[in-house]
Amino acid sequence: MSEKEDDLRAPICTIMGHIDHGKTSLLDRIRGTAVQKREAGGITQHIGASFFPMETIKEVTGKLLDTLKIKFTLPGLLIIDTPGHESFINLRARGASVADIAILVIDVMDGFMPQSWESLNLLRARKVPFLIAANKIDRLGGWKPNENSTFLASFNKQNEFIQTDLNERIYEIMGELSKEKFQAERYDRIKDFTKNVAIIPTSAKTGEGIADLLMILTGLAQQYLQEKLHVSKGPAIGSILEVKEEPGLGITIDTIIYEGRIKKGDSIITYDKNGEPIITKVRALLSPKPLDEIRDPREKFNSVDEIKAAAGIKIGAPNLDNAVAGASVSVFTDEEHLNSLIAEIKKEISEIIISTDISGIILKADALGSLEAILRLLKENKIPIRTANVGDVSKRDVVDAGVSLEQDPLNGVILGFNVGVRPDAQEEADRLGIPIMLNNIIYRLVEDFDDWKLDKEKQLREEREKAIIRPGKIKVMPGFVFRINKPAVVGVEVLGGQICPKYLLIRASDGRKVGEIVGIQDRGENVPKATKGEEVAISIKGCTVGRTFNENDVLIVDMSETMFNTLRTKFKDELPDSQKEILDELREIKRKTKPLWGF
Repeated sequence: MSEKEDDLRAPICTIMGHIDHGKTSLLDRIRGTAVQKREAGGITQHIGASFFPMETIKEVTGKLLDTLKIKFTLPGLLIIDTPGHESFINLRARGASVADIAILVIDVMDGFMPQSWESLNLLRARKVPFLIAANKIDRLGGWKPNENSTFLASFNKQNEFIQTDLNERIYEIMGELSKEKFQAERYDRIKDFTKNVAIIPTSAKTGEGIADLLMILTGLAQQYLQEKLHVSKGPAIGSILEVKEEPGLGITIDTIIYEGRIKKGDSIITYDKNGEPIITKVRALLSPKPLDEIRDPREKFNSVDEIKAAAGIKIGAPNLDNAVAGASVSVFTDEEHLNSLIAEIKKEISEIIISTDISGIILKADALGSLEAILRLLKENKIPIRTANVGDVSKRDVVDAGVSLEQDPLNGVILGFNVGVRPDAQEEADRLGIPIMLNNIIYRLVEDFDDWKLDKEKQLREEREKAIIRPGKIKVMPGFVFRINKPAVVGVEVLGGQICPKYLLIRASDGRKVGEIVGIQDRGENVPKATKGEEVAISIKGCTVGRTFNENDVLIVDMSETMFNTLRTKFKDELPDSQKEILDELREIKRKTKPLWGF
Protein backbone atom coordinates (compact mmCIF):
# COMPACT_ATOMS: atom_id res chain seq x y z
CA MET A 1 0.00 0.00 0.00
CA SER A 2 1.38 3.40 -0.89
CA GLU A 3 1.99 5.90 1.86
CA LYS A 4 -0.35 8.60 0.67
CA GLU A 5 -1.87 10.82 3.28
CA ASP A 6 -5.27 9.28 2.61
CA ASP A 7 -3.85 5.82 3.37
CA LEU A 8 -2.84 6.66 6.94
CA ARG A 9 -5.09 7.53 9.84
CA ALA A 10 -4.12 9.94 12.57
CA PRO A 11 -2.29 8.23 15.44
CA ILE A 12 -4.22 8.21 18.69
CA CYS A 13 -2.12 9.72 21.46
CA THR A 14 -3.10 9.53 25.09
CA ILE A 15 -1.76 12.15 27.48
CA MET A 16 -1.41 10.87 31.03
CA GLY A 17 0.13 11.68 34.38
CA HIS A 18 -0.41 12.59 38.01
CA ILE A 19 -2.98 15.09 39.23
CA ASP A 20 -2.01 18.71 38.49
CA HIS A 21 1.14 17.88 36.57
CA GLY A 22 -0.13 19.94 33.62
CA LYS A 23 -1.66 17.52 31.10
CA THR A 24 -4.57 19.66 29.98
CA SER A 25 -2.52 22.84 30.26
CA LEU A 26 -0.06 21.50 27.68
CA LEU A 27 -2.92 20.92 25.24
CA ASP A 28 -4.49 24.25 26.08
CA ARG A 29 -1.25 25.95 25.15
CA ILE A 30 -1.61 24.55 21.65
CA ARG A 31 -5.38 24.76 21.30
CA GLY A 32 -5.77 28.16 22.87
CA THR A 33 -8.74 26.83 24.84
CA ALA A 34 -9.49 26.80 28.54
CA VAL A 35 -10.92 23.34 29.06
CA GLN A 36 -9.09 22.83 32.34
CA LYS A 37 -10.89 25.65 34.14
CA ARG A 38 -14.22 23.94 33.63
CA GLU A 39 -13.19 20.58 35.08
CA ALA A 40 -14.12 19.32 38.55
CA GLY A 41 -11.34 20.21 40.96
CA GLY A 42 -9.17 21.31 38.03
CA ILE A 43 -8.84 17.66 36.99
CA THR A 44 -10.01 16.17 33.70
CA GLN A 45 -12.54 13.59 34.80
CA HIS A 46 -13.67 12.32 31.43
CA ILE A 47 -11.76 11.53 28.32
CA GLY A 48 -11.68 14.40 25.85
CA ALA A 49 -10.40 14.28 22.29
CA SER A 50 -8.80 16.92 20.11
CA PHE A 51 -7.59 16.61 16.53
CA PHE A 52 -4.35 18.40 15.66
CA PRO A 53 -4.00 18.73 11.85
CA MET A 54 -0.51 18.32 10.41
CA GLU A 55 -0.65 21.94 9.23
CA THR A 56 -1.02 23.08 12.84
CA ILE A 57 1.74 20.78 14.02
CA LYS A 58 4.07 22.18 11.37
CA GLU A 59 3.09 25.70 12.36
CA VAL A 60 3.87 25.05 16.04
CA THR A 61 7.11 23.16 15.44
CA GLY A 62 8.46 25.52 12.78
CA LYS A 63 11.73 24.27 11.32
CA LEU A 64 12.18 21.54 13.94
CA LEU A 65 10.33 18.93 11.86
CA ASP A 66 12.72 19.54 8.98
CA THR A 67 15.64 18.46 11.17
CA LEU A 68 14.18 14.94 11.35
CA LYS A 69 14.49 14.54 7.57
CA ILE A 70 11.29 12.53 7.46
CA LYS A 71 8.55 12.72 4.84
CA PHE A 72 5.38 13.30 6.84
CA THR A 73 2.27 11.63 5.44
CA LEU A 74 0.21 11.58 8.63
CA PRO A 75 -2.98 13.68 8.53
CA GLY A 76 -2.31 14.86 12.06
CA LEU A 77 -2.68 13.64 15.65
CA LEU A 78 -5.79 12.73 17.63
CA ILE A 79 -4.94 13.41 21.26
CA ILE A 80 -7.03 11.98 24.07
CA ASP A 81 -6.72 14.04 27.23
CA THR A 82 -7.21 11.68 30.15
CA PRO A 83 -7.75 12.26 33.85
CA GLY A 84 -4.69 11.94 36.06
CA HIS A 85 -5.70 8.51 37.18
CA GLU A 86 -3.98 5.67 35.37
CA SER A 87 -7.01 3.68 34.33
CA PHE A 88 -8.50 6.33 32.08
CA ILE A 89 -6.15 5.38 29.30
CA ASN A 90 -8.43 2.40 28.95
CA LEU A 91 -10.98 3.31 26.35
CA ARG A 92 -12.74 0.00 25.96
CA ALA A 93 -11.54 -1.80 22.86
CA ARG A 94 -12.45 -5.36 23.68
CA GLY A 95 -9.61 -5.71 26.17
CA ALA A 96 -6.98 -3.51 24.50
CA SER A 97 -6.07 0.14 24.65
CA VAL A 98 -6.94 2.28 21.64
CA ALA A 99 -3.85 4.41 22.21
CA ASP A 100 -1.08 4.11 19.62
CA ILE A 101 1.37 6.25 21.60
CA ALA A 102 1.30 8.22 24.86
CA ILE A 103 2.75 11.27 26.58
CA LEU A 104 3.46 10.77 30.28
CA VAL A 105 3.54 14.21 31.92
CA ILE A 106 5.85 14.54 34.94
CA ASP A 107 6.12 17.71 37.02
CA VAL A 108 9.87 18.30 36.92
CA MET A 109 9.69 19.74 40.46
CA ASP A 110 7.79 16.79 41.96
CA GLY A 111 9.10 13.88 39.94
CA PHE A 112 7.22 10.59 39.90
CA MET A 113 4.03 10.53 41.98
CA PRO A 114 1.48 7.74 42.65
CA GLN A 115 -0.57 8.25 39.47
CA SER A 116 2.67 8.62 37.48
CA TRP A 117 3.65 5.09 38.51
CA GLU A 118 0.18 3.77 37.86
CA SER A 119 0.19 5.34 34.39
CA LEU A 120 3.61 3.85 33.68
CA ASN A 121 2.49 0.39 34.75
CA LEU A 122 -0.59 0.57 32.56
CA LEU A 123 1.43 1.72 29.55
CA ARG A 124 3.78 -1.20 30.07
CA ALA A 125 0.93 -3.66 30.48
CA ARG A 126 -0.71 -2.41 27.28
CA LYS A 127 2.65 -2.18 25.46
CA VAL A 128 1.99 1.42 24.47
CA PRO A 129 5.13 3.36 23.42
CA PHE A 130 5.48 6.67 25.24
CA LEU A 131 7.60 9.74 25.82
CA ILE A 132 8.02 11.92 28.89
CA ALA A 133 7.06 15.59 29.08
CA ALA A 134 9.12 16.93 32.01
CA ASN A 135 6.75 19.83 32.60
CA LYS A 136 6.81 23.07 34.61
CA ILE A 137 10.44 23.99 33.96
CA ASP A 138 9.36 27.61 34.48
CA ARG A 139 9.06 26.82 38.21
CA LEU A 140 12.78 26.22 38.57
CA GLY A 141 14.26 28.87 40.83
CA GLY A 142 15.84 31.59 38.70
CA TRP A 143 14.51 30.24 35.38
CA LYS A 144 14.28 33.02 32.78
CA PRO A 145 11.27 32.29 30.57
CA ASN A 146 11.40 32.63 26.79
CA GLU A 147 7.83 32.59 25.49
CA ASN A 148 7.13 29.77 22.98
CA SER A 149 10.84 29.07 22.54
CA THR A 150 12.24 25.66 21.68
CA PHE A 151 13.68 23.96 24.71
CA LEU A 152 17.32 24.06 23.64
CA ALA A 153 17.15 27.72 22.64
CA SER A 154 15.74 28.62 26.04
CA PHE A 155 18.01 26.22 27.96
CA ASN A 156 21.13 27.74 26.43
CA LYS A 157 20.08 31.18 27.71
CA GLN A 158 19.90 30.01 31.35
CA ASN A 159 22.82 30.39 33.74
CA GLU A 160 24.93 27.37 34.59
CA PHE A 161 23.31 26.87 38.01
CA ILE A 162 19.84 26.57 36.47
CA GLN A 163 21.09 24.22 33.76
CA THR A 164 22.67 21.98 36.38
CA ASP A 165 19.51 21.99 38.50
CA LEU A 166 17.33 20.93 35.55
CA ASN A 167 19.79 18.25 34.45
CA GLU A 168 19.84 16.78 37.95
CA ARG A 169 16.04 16.62 38.01
CA ILE A 170 16.00 14.93 34.62
CA TYR A 171 18.62 12.44 35.89
CA GLU A 172 16.29 11.67 38.79
CA ILE A 173 13.48 10.89 36.34
CA MET A 174 15.90 8.74 34.33
CA GLY A 175 16.88 6.91 37.51
CA GLU A 176 13.28 6.16 38.45
CA LEU A 177 12.60 4.85 34.95
CA SER A 178 15.77 2.74 35.09
CA LYS A 179 14.46 0.99 38.20
CA GLU A 180 11.48 -0.06 36.08
CA LYS A 181 13.77 -1.35 33.29
CA PHE A 182 13.21 1.65 30.99
CA GLN A 183 16.26 3.35 29.52
CA ALA A 184 15.63 7.09 29.13
CA GLU A 185 17.49 10.21 28.11
CA ARG A 186 16.87 13.84 27.28
CA TYR A 187 15.54 13.80 23.73
CA ASP A 188 18.37 15.78 22.13
CA ARG A 189 20.93 13.24 23.37
CA ILE A 190 19.18 10.15 21.97
CA LYS A 191 20.59 8.38 18.92
CA ASP A 192 18.19 5.41 18.86
CA PHE A 193 14.60 6.20 19.86
CA THR A 194 13.69 2.50 19.78
CA LYS A 195 15.94 1.86 22.79
CA ASN A 196 15.39 5.01 24.86
CA VAL A 197 12.37 6.82 26.26
CA ALA A 198 12.62 10.45 25.20
CA ILE A 199 12.37 13.11 27.94
CA ILE A 200 11.30 16.54 26.65
CA PRO A 201 11.45 19.43 29.15
CA THR A 202 8.39 21.70 28.72
CA SER A 203 6.43 24.54 30.21
CA ALA A 204 2.72 24.72 29.56
CA LYS A 205 2.74 28.19 31.10
CA THR A 206 5.35 29.77 28.80
CA GLY A 207 5.13 27.43 25.82
CA GLU A 208 8.80 26.48 26.08
CA GLY A 209 9.51 23.00 24.72
CA ILE A 210 6.02 22.58 23.22
CA ALA A 211 7.44 22.59 19.69
CA ASP A 212 10.04 19.99 20.71
CA LEU A 213 7.34 17.80 22.25
CA LEU A 214 5.19 17.86 19.12
CA MET A 215 8.23 17.27 16.91
CA ILE A 216 9.29 14.12 18.78
CA LEU A 217 5.73 12.84 19.10
CA THR A 218 4.94 13.31 15.41
CA GLY A 219 8.32 11.99 14.31
CA LEU A 220 8.01 8.81 16.37
CA ALA A 221 4.46 8.21 15.11
CA GLN A 222 5.45 8.72 11.48
CA GLN A 223 8.64 6.68 11.72
CA TYR A 224 7.58 3.69 13.82
CA LEU A 225 3.77 3.39 13.80
CA GLN A 226 2.94 3.30 10.10
CA GLU A 227 2.06 -0.39 10.14
CA LYS A 228 -0.66 0.30 12.72
CA LEU A 229 -1.99 3.40 11.00
CA HIS A 230 -3.25 2.18 7.64
CA VAL A 231 -6.92 3.07 7.40
CA SER A 232 -9.26 0.12 7.35
CA LYS A 233 -11.93 0.41 4.68
CA GLY A 234 -14.20 -1.79 6.79
CA PRO A 235 -16.99 -0.81 9.20
CA ALA A 236 -16.12 1.55 12.03
CA ILE A 237 -15.34 0.51 15.58
CA GLY A 238 -15.19 3.03 18.40
CA SER A 239 -15.71 3.78 22.07
CA ILE A 240 -18.30 6.12 23.56
CA LEU A 241 -16.83 8.99 25.53
CA GLU A 242 -20.03 10.61 26.71
CA VAL A 243 -23.79 10.45 26.25
CA LYS A 244 -25.46 13.86 26.11
CA GLU A 245 -28.47 15.70 24.75
CA GLU A 246 -28.01 18.17 21.90
CA PRO A 247 -30.72 20.70 20.94
CA GLY A 248 -32.48 19.54 17.80
CA LEU A 249 -30.78 16.16 17.82
CA GLY A 250 -31.87 14.60 21.08
CA ILE A 251 -29.51 12.15 22.78
CA THR A 252 -26.13 11.86 21.06
CA ILE A 253 -22.94 9.92 21.74
CA ASP A 254 -19.48 11.48 21.68
CA THR A 255 -17.29 8.74 20.24
CA ILE A 256 -13.69 7.94 19.38
CA ILE A 257 -13.57 6.05 16.07
CA TYR A 258 -10.34 4.08 16.10
CA GLU A 259 -10.89 1.71 13.21
CA GLY A 260 -12.73 1.78 9.87
CA ARG A 261 -15.28 4.24 8.51
CA ILE A 262 -18.76 5.42 9.46
CA LYS A 263 -21.31 7.33 7.38
CA LYS A 264 -24.85 8.63 7.64
CA GLY A 265 -27.41 5.85 7.39
CA ASP A 266 -25.08 3.16 8.73
CA SER A 267 -26.52 0.61 11.16
CA ILE A 268 -24.69 0.66 14.49
CA ILE A 269 -24.78 -1.35 17.69
CA THR A 270 -23.83 -0.38 21.22
CA TYR A 271 -25.29 -1.44 24.57
CA ASP A 272 -26.90 -0.15 27.74
CA LYS A 273 -25.67 -0.45 31.33
CA ASN A 274 -27.15 -3.94 31.64
CA GLY A 275 -25.39 -5.19 28.53
CA GLU A 276 -28.52 -5.20 26.42
CA PRO A 277 -27.87 -4.33 22.75
CA ILE A 278 -28.97 -0.97 21.34
CA ILE A 279 -29.40 -1.23 17.57
CA THR A 280 -30.04 1.94 15.60
CA LYS A 281 -29.14 3.94 12.46
CA VAL A 282 -26.89 6.97 12.17
CA ARG A 283 -28.95 10.09 11.56
CA ALA A 284 -26.19 12.68 11.90
CA LEU A 285 -22.39 12.84 12.15
CA LEU A 286 -21.03 16.00 13.76
CA SER A 287 -17.33 16.72 13.81
CA PRO A 288 -15.82 19.45 15.99
CA LYS A 289 -13.68 22.03 14.21
CA PRO A 290 -9.93 21.27 14.31
CA LEU A 291 -8.31 22.13 17.67
CA ASP A 292 -11.70 22.15 19.35
CA GLU A 293 -12.91 19.46 21.70
CA ILE A 294 -15.85 17.11 21.60
CA ARG A 295 -16.51 17.83 25.28
CA ASP A 296 -16.56 21.57 25.05
CA PRO A 297 -16.36 23.00 21.53
CA ARG A 298 -16.08 26.76 21.21
CA GLU A 299 -17.69 26.75 17.78
CA LYS A 300 -20.49 24.80 16.12
CA PHE A 301 -19.88 21.31 14.82
CA ASN A 302 -19.34 20.52 11.17
CA SER A 303 -21.96 18.15 9.76
CA VAL A 304 -20.28 15.43 7.70
CA ASP A 305 -21.58 12.53 5.62
CA GLU A 306 -18.70 10.17 6.35
CA ILE A 307 -15.65 10.01 8.57
CA LYS A 308 -12.74 7.61 8.90
CA ALA A 309 -10.52 6.63 11.80
CA ALA A 310 -9.01 8.07 13.83
CA ALA A 311 -11.53 10.71 14.78
CA GLY A 312 -13.59 12.14 17.56
CA ILE A 313 -17.18 12.37 16.36
CA LYS A 314 -20.64 13.11 17.73
CA ILE A 315 -23.21 10.59 16.52
CA GLY A 316 -26.91 11.40 16.40
CA ALA A 317 -29.28 8.43 16.17
CA PRO A 318 -32.63 7.24 17.59
CA ASN A 319 -32.91 5.14 20.76
CA LEU A 320 -29.64 6.23 22.37
CA ASP A 321 -31.29 7.28 25.65
CA ASN A 322 -29.86 4.29 27.54
CA ALA A 323 -26.44 4.26 25.88
CA VAL A 324 -23.58 4.32 28.36
CA ALA A 325 -20.21 6.05 28.34
CA GLY A 326 -17.33 3.62 27.91
CA ALA A 327 -19.30 1.17 25.79
CA SER A 328 -18.06 0.07 22.40
CA VAL A 329 -19.95 1.14 19.29
CA SER A 330 -19.67 -0.65 15.95
CA VAL A 331 -21.07 -0.38 12.46
CA PHE A 332 -22.49 -3.70 11.25
CA THR A 333 -23.18 -4.76 7.70
CA ASP A 334 -25.40 -7.85 7.91
CA GLU A 335 -27.10 -10.19 10.38
CA GLU A 336 -24.10 -12.48 10.71
CA HIS A 337 -21.88 -9.51 11.55
CA LEU A 338 -24.49 -8.28 14.03
CA ASN A 339 -24.65 -11.63 15.83
CA SER A 340 -20.87 -11.76 16.21
CA LEU A 341 -20.88 -8.24 17.67
CA ILE A 342 -23.62 -9.17 20.16
CA ALA A 343 -21.49 -12.11 21.32
CA GLU A 344 -18.49 -9.79 21.78
CA ILE A 345 -20.65 -7.33 23.72
CA LYS A 346 -21.77 -10.00 26.17
CA LYS A 347 -18.17 -10.95 26.82
CA GLU A 348 -17.08 -7.32 27.18
CA ILE A 349 -19.85 -6.29 29.55
CA SER A 350 -19.36 -9.34 31.77
CA GLU A 351 -15.87 -8.09 32.60
CA ILE A 352 -17.17 -4.75 33.91
CA ILE A 353 -20.74 -5.11 35.17
CA ILE A 354 -20.72 -7.22 38.32
CA SER A 355 -23.67 -8.81 40.08
CA THR A 356 -22.97 -11.54 42.65
CA ASP A 357 -24.35 -13.02 45.83
CA ILE A 358 -21.09 -12.64 47.72
CA SER A 359 -20.63 -10.16 50.51
CA GLY A 360 -18.90 -7.09 49.12
CA ILE A 361 -19.17 -3.36 48.60
CA ILE A 362 -21.57 -1.72 46.14
CA LEU A 363 -19.95 0.39 43.42
CA LYS A 364 -21.72 2.92 41.18
CA ALA A 365 -20.14 5.16 38.55
CA ASP A 366 -21.26 7.50 35.82
CA ALA A 367 -19.49 5.66 32.98
CA LEU A 368 -18.08 2.25 32.19
CA GLY A 369 -14.57 3.67 31.97
CA SER A 370 -14.88 5.11 35.46
CA LEU A 371 -16.38 1.87 36.73
CA GLU A 372 -13.57 -0.16 35.24
CA ALA A 373 -10.95 2.17 36.70
CA ILE A 374 -12.25 1.84 40.26
CA LEU A 375 -12.85 -1.89 39.86
CA ARG A 376 -9.20 -2.36 39.00
CA LEU A 377 -8.10 -0.47 42.09
CA LEU A 378 -10.45 -2.35 44.39
CA LYS A 379 -9.48 -5.74 42.99
CA GLU A 380 -5.78 -4.92 43.33
CA ASN A 381 -6.46 -4.28 47.00
CA LYS A 382 -8.48 -7.53 47.28
CA ILE A 383 -11.67 -5.67 48.20
CA PRO A 384 -14.72 -7.88 47.49
CA ILE A 385 -17.44 -6.40 45.25
CA ARG A 386 -21.05 -7.48 45.39
CA THR A 387 -22.36 -5.32 42.57
CA ALA A 388 -20.81 -2.78 40.20
CA ASN A 389 -22.83 -0.80 37.69
CA VAL A 390 -23.37 2.63 36.18
CA GLY A 391 -26.03 5.12 37.23
CA ASP A 392 -27.21 6.93 40.35
CA VAL A 393 -27.42 5.10 43.69
CA SER A 394 -30.84 3.41 43.89
CA LYS A 395 -32.85 1.83 46.68
CA ARG A 396 -31.92 -1.60 45.27
CA ASP A 397 -28.25 -0.72 45.76
CA VAL A 398 -28.93 0.12 49.40
CA VAL A 399 -30.78 -3.17 49.90
CA ASP A 400 -27.82 -5.05 48.42
CA ALA A 401 -25.49 -3.13 50.75
CA GLY A 402 -27.72 -4.15 53.66
CA VAL A 403 -27.25 -7.82 52.76
CA SER A 404 -23.48 -7.32 52.68
CA LEU A 405 -23.64 -5.50 56.02
CA GLU A 406 -25.32 -8.50 57.65
CA GLN A 407 -22.59 -10.79 56.34
CA ASP A 408 -19.62 -8.50 57.00
CA PRO A 409 -19.78 -4.98 58.49
CA LEU A 410 -16.72 -3.94 56.46
CA ASN A 411 -18.62 -4.53 53.22
CA GLY A 412 -21.82 -2.66 54.06
CA VAL A 413 -20.93 0.48 52.11
CA ILE A 414 -21.70 2.14 48.76
CA LEU A 415 -19.10 3.97 46.69
CA GLY A 416 -20.30 6.40 44.02
CA PHE A 417 -18.13 8.14 41.43
CA ASN A 418 -19.68 11.24 39.86
CA VAL A 419 -23.23 10.02 40.51
CA GLY A 420 -26.20 11.15 42.59
CA VAL A 421 -28.36 9.41 45.16
CA ARG A 422 -32.07 8.94 44.62
CA PRO A 423 -34.23 10.27 47.50
CA ASP A 424 -35.71 6.86 48.38
CA ALA A 425 -32.21 5.38 48.37
CA GLN A 426 -30.93 7.99 50.83
CA GLU A 427 -33.92 7.39 53.10
CA GLU A 428 -33.30 3.64 53.12
CA ALA A 429 -29.57 4.13 53.69
CA ASP A 430 -30.28 6.34 56.72
CA ARG A 431 -32.64 3.71 58.10
CA LEU A 432 -30.18 0.84 57.67
CA GLY A 433 -27.08 2.81 58.62
CA ILE A 434 -25.42 2.29 55.22
CA PRO A 435 -22.69 4.85 54.46
CA ILE A 436 -22.75 6.28 50.93
CA MET A 437 -19.44 7.80 49.84
CA LEU A 438 -19.52 10.08 46.80
CA ASN A 439 -16.69 11.86 45.02
CA ASN A 440 -15.96 13.11 41.53
CA ILE A 441 -12.25 12.44 41.78
CA ILE A 442 -11.40 8.75 41.71
CA TYR A 443 -8.33 8.55 43.89
CA ARG A 444 -10.07 10.59 46.59
CA LEU A 445 -13.05 8.24 46.52
CA VAL A 446 -10.74 5.27 47.08
CA GLU A 447 -8.90 7.18 49.83
CA ASP A 448 -12.25 7.98 51.50
CA PHE A 449 -13.10 4.29 51.49
CA ASP A 450 -9.70 3.33 52.89
CA ASP A 451 -10.09 5.89 55.70
CA TRP A 452 -13.61 4.66 56.47
CA LYS A 453 -12.45 1.06 56.51
CA LEU A 454 -9.63 1.83 58.97
CA ASP A 455 -12.04 3.65 61.29
CA LYS A 456 -14.60 0.85 60.98
CA GLU A 457 -12.00 -1.82 61.70
CA LYS A 458 -10.92 0.09 64.80
CA GLN A 459 -14.53 0.42 65.96
CA LEU A 460 -15.24 -3.26 65.38
CA ARG A 461 -12.02 -4.24 67.13
CA GLU A 462 -12.93 -2.19 70.19
CA GLU A 463 -16.47 -3.61 70.23
CA ARG A 464 -15.12 -7.13 69.81
CA GLU A 465 -12.61 -6.73 72.59
CA LYS A 466 -15.34 -5.48 74.91
CA ALA A 467 -17.50 -8.49 74.10
CA ILE A 468 -14.73 -11.09 74.41
CA ILE A 469 -14.29 -12.90 77.71
CA ARG A 470 -10.61 -13.51 78.40
CA PRO A 471 -9.39 -16.61 80.22
CA GLY A 472 -8.62 -15.99 83.88
CA LYS A 473 -7.61 -17.89 87.01
CA ILE A 474 -7.50 -16.63 90.63
CA LYS A 475 -6.80 -17.92 94.14
CA VAL A 476 -8.78 -16.78 97.19
CA MET A 477 -6.18 -15.48 99.64
CA PRO A 478 -6.51 -16.79 103.24
CA GLY A 479 -7.23 -14.13 105.85
CA PHE A 480 -8.69 -11.70 103.31
CA VAL A 481 -12.42 -12.38 103.56
CA PHE A 482 -14.00 -8.96 104.05
CA ARG A 483 -17.66 -9.97 103.62
CA ILE A 484 -19.15 -13.44 103.24
CA ASN A 485 -22.14 -12.54 100.97
CA LYS A 486 -24.49 -9.93 99.39
CA PRO A 487 -21.99 -9.53 97.79
CA ALA A 488 -19.03 -11.49 99.06
CA VAL A 489 -15.82 -9.46 99.19
CA VAL A 490 -12.51 -11.29 99.21
CA GLY A 491 -8.86 -10.71 98.43
CA VAL A 492 -7.52 -12.73 95.50
CA GLU A 493 -4.27 -13.32 93.64
CA VAL A 494 -4.52 -13.48 89.84
CA LEU A 495 -2.68 -16.66 88.87
CA GLY A 496 -3.09 -16.22 85.09
CA GLY A 497 -4.97 -14.35 82.40
CA GLN A 498 -7.28 -11.58 83.60
CA ILE A 499 -10.54 -10.94 85.45
CA CYS A 500 -13.09 -8.18 84.81
CA PRO A 501 -16.45 -7.11 86.24
CA LYS A 502 -19.37 -9.23 84.91
CA TYR A 503 -17.12 -12.29 84.48
CA LEU A 504 -18.62 -15.52 85.84
CA LEU A 505 -16.51 -17.76 88.09
CA ILE A 506 -16.50 -21.51 88.73
CA ARG A 507 -14.50 -23.58 91.19
CA ALA A 508 -11.52 -25.30 89.55
CA SER A 509 -11.77 -28.42 91.74
CA ASP A 510 -15.26 -29.49 90.66
CA GLY A 511 -16.69 -26.91 88.23
CA ARG A 512 -19.24 -25.65 90.76
CA LYS A 513 -20.71 -22.23 89.88
CA VAL A 514 -19.51 -19.50 92.21
CA GLY A 515 -21.08 -16.25 90.99
CA GLU A 516 -20.47 -13.06 89.03
CA ILE A 517 -17.72 -10.50 89.67
CA VAL A 518 -19.39 -7.20 90.53
CA GLY A 519 -16.33 -5.02 90.98
CA ILE A 520 -12.54 -4.97 91.43
CA GLN A 521 -10.55 -2.72 93.74
CA ASP A 522 -6.82 -2.12 93.98
CA ARG A 523 -5.69 -0.08 97.00
CA GLY A 524 -9.21 1.22 97.48
CA GLU A 525 -9.61 2.33 93.81
CA ASN A 526 -12.05 0.71 91.39
CA VAL A 527 -10.22 -0.78 88.39
CA PRO A 528 -11.62 -2.23 85.13
CA LYS A 529 -9.55 -5.41 85.28
CA ALA A 530 -6.77 -7.29 87.06
CA THR A 531 -4.07 -9.35 85.37
CA LYS A 532 -1.58 -12.08 86.26
CA GLY A 533 0.50 -11.35 89.36
CA GLU A 534 -1.82 -8.69 90.81
CA GLU A 535 -3.47 -8.98 94.24
CA VAL A 536 -6.82 -7.22 94.42
CA ALA A 537 -10.13 -7.27 96.28
CA ILE A 538 -13.18 -8.46 94.32
CA SER A 539 -16.88 -8.48 95.09
CA ILE A 540 -18.88 -11.51 93.93
CA LYS A 541 -22.67 -11.70 93.86
CA GLY A 542 -24.68 -14.89 94.16
CA CYS A 543 -22.41 -16.72 96.63
CA THR A 544 -21.48 -17.18 100.26
CA VAL A 545 -17.93 -17.64 101.49
CA GLY A 546 -17.65 -20.93 103.42
CA ARG A 547 -20.55 -22.48 101.56
CA THR A 548 -19.99 -21.75 97.84
CA PHE A 549 -16.23 -21.54 98.03
CA ASN A 550 -13.51 -21.29 100.68
CA GLU A 551 -10.22 -19.58 101.33
CA ASN A 552 -7.37 -21.03 99.23
CA ASP A 553 -9.84 -22.19 96.55
CA VAL A 554 -8.80 -21.66 92.93
CA LEU A 555 -11.51 -20.11 90.77
CA ILE A 556 -11.60 -20.00 86.95
CA VAL A 557 -13.42 -17.62 84.61
CA ASP A 558 -16.45 -19.37 83.16
CA MET A 559 -17.73 -18.90 79.59
CA SER A 560 -20.10 -20.41 77.07
CA GLU A 561 -18.99 -23.14 74.72
CA THR A 562 -19.43 -20.71 71.80
CA MET A 563 -17.11 -18.18 73.41
CA PHE A 564 -14.61 -20.93 74.17
CA ASN A 565 -14.54 -22.06 70.54
CA THR A 566 -14.24 -18.47 69.33
CA LEU A 567 -11.17 -17.94 71.50
CA ARG A 568 -9.63 -21.21 70.33
CA THR A 569 -10.15 -20.40 66.63
CA LYS A 570 -10.47 -16.71 65.73
CA PHE A 571 -8.30 -15.46 68.61
CA LYS A 572 -5.80 -18.29 68.87
CA ASP A 573 -2.97 -16.11 67.54
CA GLU A 574 -3.72 -13.36 70.06
CA LEU A 575 -3.76 -15.56 73.17
CA PRO A 576 -0.48 -16.18 75.04
CA ASP A 577 0.32 -19.80 75.91
CA SER A 578 -0.54 -19.20 79.57
CA GLN A 579 -4.13 -18.24 78.65
CA LYS A 580 -4.42 -21.19 76.28
CA GLU A 581 -3.47 -23.42 79.23
CA ILE A 582 -6.30 -21.92 81.29
CA LEU A 583 -8.71 -22.66 78.43
CA ASP A 584 -7.49 -26.26 78.34
CA GLU A 585 -8.08 -26.50 82.09
CA LEU A 586 -11.59 -25.06 81.70
CA ARG A 587 -12.37 -27.61 78.97
CA GLU A 588 -11.28 -30.51 81.20
CA ILE A 589 -13.45 -29.23 84.03
CA LYS A 590 -16.48 -28.92 81.71
CA ARG A 591 -15.98 -32.38 80.21
CA LYS A 592 -16.43 -33.99 83.59
CA THR A 593 -20.16 -33.39 83.13
CA LYS A 594 -20.34 -32.80 79.32
CA PRO A 595 -17.87 -35.12 77.54
CA LEU A 596 -18.17 -33.37 74.15
CA TRP A 597 -17.87 -29.81 75.48
CA GLY A 598 -15.47 -27.68 73.45
CA PHE A 599 -15.38 -29.80 70.27
